[in-house]
Amino acid sequence: MTDVLAITLPIFAAISLGFATTRLGLFDRSDMRVLGRFVLHLALPALLFRALATRSLAEIFNPAYLLAYLGGSLLVLALAWWWFRRAERLDAAAAAFRAMGMCCSNSGFVGYPILLLLLAPVAGIALALNMMVENLVMIPLLLLLAERGHHDGAPGWRTLARSLLRLGRNPMILAIPAGLAASLLGAALPAPVSRTIDMFASASAALSLFVIGGGLVGLPLKGLGRDVAPIVAGKLLLHPLAVLAGLWSVRALGMPPLDPALRTAAVLMAAMPMMGIYPALAQAHRQEHVAAPALLAATVASFFTLSGALWMLGR
Repeated sequence: MTDVLAITLPIFAAISLGFATTRLGLFDRSDMRVLGRFVLHLALPALLFRALATRSLAEIFNPAYLLAYLGGSLLVLALAWWWFRRAERLDAAAAAFRAMGMCCSNSGFVGYPILLLLLAPVAGIALALNMMVENLVMIPLLLLLAERGHHDGAPGWRTLARSLLRLGRNPMILAIPAGLAASLLGAALPAPVSRTIDMFASASAALSLFVIGGGLVGLPLKGLGRDVAPIVAGKLLLHPLAVLAGLWSVRALGMPPLDPALRTAAVLMAAMPMMGIYPALAQAHRQEHVAAPALLAATVASFFTLSGALWMLGR
C-alpha cells in the first residue's frame, strides 16, 4: 500500500495545491482558465506529438486497445442512457450529460500524469489512443444525443457536423495526425525543434493537475445526493469494469494479445474522474447544476478508488 500511496499522493497533492492557492487568493479562477488553455493548446499537443513521432506506427496503432476501450465506453453509455431515459424518465439532454459523466475520462489532466508515474513508456501512447476514442467518437455522439432534447432529425446531425468542425481545429486533435505523419516519414526533427517540443510537453503533467485543483474552487456542492451519486459510481467503478470486460472480449475474439502495460493503462484511464470540460459542455444544455458537483465529487472520491485500483492491479 505504501507503493500505491507513493503514486497517488503526489498526484492529489498537486491538485490540492492548486485548490488551496486559488482558494486563498494567490490565484484567481480566471488564472486557471488561462493556464488550462496553455495546457490544452500547447503543452498537451506537444506531448501527443512527441509520443507519436518518436514511435513506429506498429507501436502506435493498436486496434485491440481502441476496440476494448471504445466497446467498454459505449457499453456504459448504453446502460446509462437506458437507465436515465427509461427508469428515471429524464429528457434526452439530462440523460446524455449524465452518461457523459460516466464514460468520458479526464485522460489528459489526470490520467496521463498518473500513467507517467506508473507506466511511463506507454503513457503517451495510451493518452493518444484515448483522445481518439473520446474526441472522435464519444463526445460527438453524446452531443448528438443531447441535441435530441431540443430538436428531432436533421438539426442533430448539424450539431454533430459543427462538433466535428470544432474538433478539427483543436490543437490536441491536430497533433495526432501530425505525430503519425512524422512517425511514418521516420525523419528526425532538428535538435532545436525537438528540444522546444520537449520543454512544452514536460510542462503538461504538473500544470494540468494544478489547473484541475484550482478549477474546483467555487463549484457548487448542492445536489451531491441522488442526482450525483450514480454518475460518480458509474464513472469510477462501472467504466473501468466495462473496459476490463472489453479487454477480455477482444482476447476472446482472437485478436493479438495486448501488452500488459497497455492493458493496465486502459483500465486506469477508465477509472479516472470525468473530463474537466464536463461542466462547460453541460452548461450549453442547462445541465451544469448536476455536472459541476459531479466533477467535484468524482475528483475527491477518485483518490480512494484509484488507490484501491492500483493496489488491486499490483496484487
